[in-house]
Amino acid sequence: MTPADTLADLLVAGLDAAAAEGRRVAFWWRDDDAVAPTPALDRLIGLAEVYSLPLVLASIPAAATGALARRLAGASARIRVAQHGFSHVSHARPPAKKAELGADRPAEIVLAELADGRARLAALFGPRFLPVLVPPWNRIAPAVAAGRSGIGLPGLSVHASLDRSGHRLDTHVDPVDWHGTRSLAGTDFLADKITAAFDARAETEARDVPIGLLTHHLIHDDALWQGLDRAIGRIARHPAALWPEADALFGLS
Repeated sequence: MTPADTLADLLVAGLDAAAAEGRRVAFWWRDDDAVAPTPALDRLIGLAEVYSLPLVLASIPAAATGALARRLAGASARIRVAQHGFSHVSHARPPAKKAELGADRPAEIVLAELADGRARLAALFGPRFLPVLVPPWNRIAPAVAAGRSGIGLPGLSVHASLDRSGHRLDTHVDPVDWHGTRSLAGTDFLADKITAAFDARAETEARDVPIGLLTHHLIHDDALWQGLDRAIGRIARHPAALWPEADALFGLS
């Protein structure tokens, strides 16, 4: 079995198990680093539109273009734009892990930069803009996280947590082998991540936390596209899968 088959089969198996227990599982989909129209973006949008699925594009304000806004103007209203930091430049001092919104700069400077980015995205995308902050590299200093609502970014999305406090919703399944091939991860890795995601939602305290799928269209090779195409196609049609709107997911509606 290929990793592409594994990704789809494991997601369907988890949904089958939920259905057998009389449960449904909510999903959401975030894709990072959108700044301009590309063939990869067209393929991503096409996949979301053919199944009429919500999609949150995390866009980098300093690099986002008017061409992207024009491309999205004719796209499904279920495709929304969140804020992916400001410039996606790390300010961490090596050997620390990369972070744009970390504690290496005063929080007031970071927040002022983010406020400028918010204004830019709101002007570019209008009502399609979703006031959700997506920190580059999924890292954010506590003081920046605490101050985001004051600059009009109540929502927050990083990776892997089940924390739903304060308009937060993370992603949980990233199919990329970031530390190796940077293509679709192997079957064992995918099995561990997807099984853990469904197992967590079998517990009462996490049952209502949507499973977040994280993609990065700009780096997708054939293996990643095949895995995503198969997985999205199968779970989009599954009767146990729910796909709430982005505003409702973050409690912003």
